[in-house]
Amino acid sequence: MTGPGMITVASPWSVEATADRLEAALTGAGLLVFARIDHAGNAARAGMELRPTELLIFGHPKGGTPLMRDRQTSGLDLPVKALAWQDETGRTWLTCNDARWLADRHGLGAGSEQALEAVESGLSRLVEQAVAP
Repeated sequence: MTGPGMITVASPWSVEATADRLEAALTGAGLLVFARIDHAGNAARAGMELRPTELLIFGHPKGGTPLMRDRQTSGLDLPVKALAWQDETGRTWLTCNDARWLADRHGLGAGSEQALEAVESGLSRLVEQAVAP
């Protein structure tokens, strides 16, 4: 369904509710939500159709800065992003980048391991909260 380096989980909620729940989990955990982009709303304003699709961009300097100090190119994929989207059958999904893919893509070294583990476990926990029934 999705490509390499992505983690996708099903959500029992609508796209909007999934994004709302994720945003609440993120802010509750002390993370910063830098942007929330309603791709479907933007498409509609351009006179185009798109199934519900919302992108959240979030993070915290304590998590991302060590990765960027290791390899500044990791800033291309930071802050972290999560996409809530609806497929052609009406099912809702939540997709985010796999932290290990980020490490491989940017050649992050052993010094980034602790930060990567924190991103990986934190993101997993927050995604679970967002899609929990």
